[in-house]
This record gives sequence, C-alpha cells and structure tokens, in this order.
Amino acid sequence: MPALARLRFYFSQTARKLFAMLPQKSRHNVYRSFVDCDPEPNKRLVLKIAETKEELEACFKLLHDAYVSSGFMTPDPSGMRVTVYHALPTTTTLCAKFDDQVVGTLSLIRESAIGFPLQRIFDLTGVREKEGNIAEVSALAVHPRFRRTGGTILFPLMKFMYEYCTTFFDTRHLVIAVNPRHIEMYESLLFFKRLTANVVENYDFVNGAPAVGASLDLKHAPETMRKAYAGKANNRNLYHYFCETKLANIQIPHRRFFTTNDPVLTPELIDYFFNKKTNVFAELSDRKKALLHLIYDLPEYRSVLPGLPEKGAAQQIRQHRRFSVKCPARLNNATPLFEKPINIEVNEVSRYGFRARIIEQIPADIWLNATVQLGLNEISRLTVQVVQETDVDDQHYCGFRIGEPDLVWRKFVTALYEGHTHTDLDQATRFLP
Repeated sequence: MPALARLRFYFSQTARKLFAMLPQKSRHNVYRSFVDCDPEPNKRLVLKIAETKEELEACFKLLHDAYVSSGFMTPDPSGMRVTVYHALPTTTTLCAKFDDQVVGTLSLIRESAIGFPLQRIFDLTGVREKEGNIAEVSALAVHPRFRRTGGTILFPLMKFMYEYCTTFFDTRHLVIAVNPRHIEMYESLLFFKRLTANVVENYDFVNGAPAVGASLDLKHAPETMRKAYAGKANNRNLYHYFCETKLANIQIPHRRFFTTNDPVLTPELIDYFFNKKTNVFAELSDRKKALLHLIYDLPEYRSVLPGLPEKGAAQQIRQHRRFSVKCPARLNNATPLFEKPINIEVNEVSRYGFRARIIEQIPADIWLNATVQLGLNEISRLTVQVVQETDVDDQHYCGFRIGEPDLVWRKFVTALYEGHTHTDLDQATRFLP
C-alpha cells in the first residue's frame, strides 16, 4: 500500500474511533448536519417503478455489483441479484434513472404468504402490536459514480420510497436489516428504532454478514421529523423534503382501481428472471414452490412456476406432526369480508398450519390475518388460508395453512418438536436453527 494511501487509511480509522466515542445524541446531530437535499433535482433524473425487463435487469445488476463489492454475496453467473421476494406481486422495485440509465434502486417487500427476509431472525412482535401493514425496505444500491455526490440519488430515492409507502402502498411500518456500520444513519436521519438491542452476527440473506434490525412507524414519523429538523434550512430539513416538497422527477404509477400494490411481472418476465437467467425457482423448498402456486393461481402462470412433487407440496404441508394446544386467536381481513374480527380457538398446531374451532364459514380461496395468543406474553401474527373444514361432535373445525411463520410461531413449534420436557418451552429460542 502506498504511503499516502496508508496515511489516509489510518486517518479514516482514527476518525471513526473518535466519532464512536461521542455521545449518541452528538453523533446523530453530526449525521443530520450532512443532510443536503435538493428540492429541484436535475431534470435528467427520473424516479419510477421498475416495470420493463430492461429496467428490472439493470436494477438487479446494480444490486449484484454493490452486494458483491461489499461482501454481501458471492458473484452470480447471471451478474444479477434476484431472490424469491422479487417474484412476489406484493414486492415493488423502485429505480432512479439518470439519462435513462438506472443509477439507484431499492425494493419494498410487503408482507405476503412467503413473508419477508428479516422476519426469520428478528422478532416483530412489537411492530405487529400496532395496526397497519408492514413492508421491508431491501435491495438498496446506488451506482458508484453517485455514491459520493452528497445524496443526489439517495435522497430523491428515499423521498420516492416515503411518498410511495404513505400514499400508494398502504404501509404503516417499514422494517430494515442493515449492517451495524450503517444503523446510526437510519436512526439519526429517519428515526428508525432498533427491533432488539442485539446484533445478529450471521444474517444468511446477505452472505452471513452481521445485521441490525430496525423499524419506522410512518404514522408518527412526520411529527418526529418536524421537531428534529425545526429551524433548519429547507435543503437540510428532511421533514420539509419528505412531507412538503413535491418532486417533478417522480413518476407516480397510474391506477384504475383502489389497489395497494403494483405488480409488474408477466409470465414472460417471471420465466426470464427466475428460470432462464437464474436458478431461483429451481432452488426453492417444496413448501415455497407450493406457496408460489397459491399466490399465482392463474392458468397463464402455471407453466413458468417451479414444478411440484408428485404428491403435491400442499399435501406435504398437512403431513407435519401436530401438537394439541388451546390458544385463543382471531381472524380478520383487509376487505369488508367480516364486519368484525372472528374469534377462534386453536387446538392443534404444526410447523406450517393449525386446526381451530370456529363458528362461522370461511371461504377457502382468500388469505387472512390471524393473531394467535400462544402464551401470556407470546403473540404470533400470521397470514393463513383455510384448507379443510370438518364437523366433530357438533363442533365446526377449520384447518389453516400458514404462509411464512413468524419468529414467535417458529420458536413455539420448534420447541414442541425438539424439546423433551415442559421446561424446554421456556427456552424455545435455543431450538431455532
């Protein structure tokens, strides 16, 4: 290493250590002092939903290169980073284009039957206790030529994300899993709050890199930002930028109906990205393959979705061991299907399903939100679907399939499978793989 480069490295390391010694409030003030957001970005910048094959491929390639350079993934032969979450109709990929070249991207993964990446390692109980939909902000990348230009791409992209979530995506809570080096930026600028005090040392979604989980309640964020940025000039005031500024660069999606997501994946695009260019579908578990068939339950998608085992993964889902319980629960749905939540009693559970006593008929072709009280202080919130109805001794029972189990459900059921005594349930976390 040349002497000058070595000197810069040591200077940078020393500055980081000195900065880390400052009180948290001072560090956050320093971060906010670097805010510089242009209310009238260059007209050559366009912010939109990635919807064409070319836009999506450019986003996935930009993300691949950024993740490889950061050590978050090994190079893929396709030159793209594509995950099963990108295949979901409830995921929206945003992009920033400069002179028609994609220079920034992020994905918003709203909760679905397959869930979202961080729920497998972070407990979202505190977030779920509040009403409103949850979306994970993931797959963020900015082109190298714009990474040191004072947020000329990042701030407009974050502004687009904020506006899209609060206006079009029916989202109240944003959750993130970020490297510990970056968490204070999100805490200080946008006021994310950590999900736990601990750092997850091995987050398999980003090649085993450490991660910190955090959430932002968009209902209360405006007032928090208004107070924090009061008195600052408009170009250094993220409240003014996010909540009051209108960017002509943002292309808002056109919607004919009052829908809350913007699916763009045709069967041809799904086949191109998940079968031909990558092995994403081929490498899925049988259960996730079955869930994809349930999500894309249309004839035109059948030929491009991953094949199912001869007996069908949906049948295998119902073949897991079951355990007898007595847990109060309730069902609700975002549409006017029920006038009020339906109370049920869960009496059998398995890894990916449960049976419950219920007094009303439930349609079998819709996904519902279920809140299950597993213990005095253990509440699991799941996306479920009816798969079977039976009558026993004048009692009506429904079998439910679970989409992606949350952390609380996984802890509970895994302890039932792996534990040997009643005290094992008190230490359920240690059974998680």
